[in-house]
Amino acid sequence: MAHKSGFVNIIGNPNVGKSTLMNVLVGEKLSIVTSKAQTTRHRIMGIVNGEDYQIVYSDTPGILKPNYRLQESMMDFVDTAIGDADVILYVTDVIEKRDKNLDYVEKLNGLVCPVIIIINKIDRSNQQEVADLAAWWKEKVPAAEIFAASALEKFNVDSIFERIKELLPDSPPWYDKDVFTDRSMRFFASEIIREKILEFYDKEIPYCTEVVIEEFKEGEERYDIKAVINVMRESQKGIIIG
Repeated sequence: MAHKSGFVNIIGNPNVGKSTLMNVLVGEKLSIVTSKAQTTRHRIMGIVNGEDYQIVYSDTPGILKPNYRLQESMMDFVDTAIGDADVILYVTDVIEKRDKNLDYVEKLNGLVCPVIIIINKIDRSNQQEVADLAAWWKEKVPAAEIFAASALEKFNVDSIFERIKELLPDSPPWYDKDVFTDRSMRFFASEIIREKILEFYDKEIPYCTEVVIEEFKEGEERYDIKAVINVMRESQKGIIIG
């Protein structure tokens, strides 16, 4: 039996639902999700295995024009993702301005790999607006396939998943079939803590925080975790840890 395997990289502007889509496609919560933009700071892989396929998804930070070193590092993840994909998922939605970061949209036209543009959050729009958006995106990226979806409602995600499998190149698996991510439990512990900070705090804690896991002990009934939360504030010269 022929086997397919490949890297499917998810890119797009901040807060369009990339992480939600990634979690639904993988079937596991790997990327943290909040209502705040730029929540994802790392390139996070989620691996889906079947008998005759392996899909290696990558969630990436939202596209932006970097103002300090952390954001420059985030954009490095995005640039790398564009360059090493077998399939690109470009996620937009029915809310964001169409002309936002068009320089990255132009990069899609220069790619040799298949591009799927996903118009997300269609549950917050109507059929005519979605059709108009699909026509606009088809004009901007003629070679791309367009899918309308709602990751939150899991609408049309199965169709996207099936199309991704069809587009995968013939290849043996890149990872062992029992692996579902390239990240450690310590990493996910730090990300979950950061997610809760962003979810439950606003002005009390600056937006830029980083969580460092100092101790991680796995017991039979619970995990004992000791973490340090670094609170940072932005300045014109970069980030200052406070």
